[in-house]
Amino acid sequence: MNYRVSARKARLLADQIRGKGVEDALTILDLSPRGFARPLAKLVRSALANAEEKNNRDHAGIDVDNLIVDKVSVDEGPSMWRIRPRAQGRAAWIQRRTSHIQVVLAEH
Repeated sequence: MNYRVSARKARLLADQIRGKGVEDALTILDLSPRGFARPLAKLVRSALANAEEKNNRDHAGIDVDNLIVDKVSVDEGPSMWRIRPRAQGRAAWIQRRTSHIQVVLAEH
């Protein structure tokens, strides 16, 4: 998923949940004061729902209760360039950074 947050800020939360159980990761994200915690929790819940759906569809024998957050990769996404007005009619370029985030769940 692409999110409108810098990769540096997203990596701080990703490092906290990597290797944890899904329920523990969601608890950490729900109690976190950082602004990006809610979108990342939504992404983990989406990955969990995908795992449950795949288990029901394929009868893969995955135990959904034993899933852990195996990998969380946060890469830089495309940057948006904007112009901010400055003094004496000048303009300054600013970057609006985005991140590309992948969450992989695995069985423990």
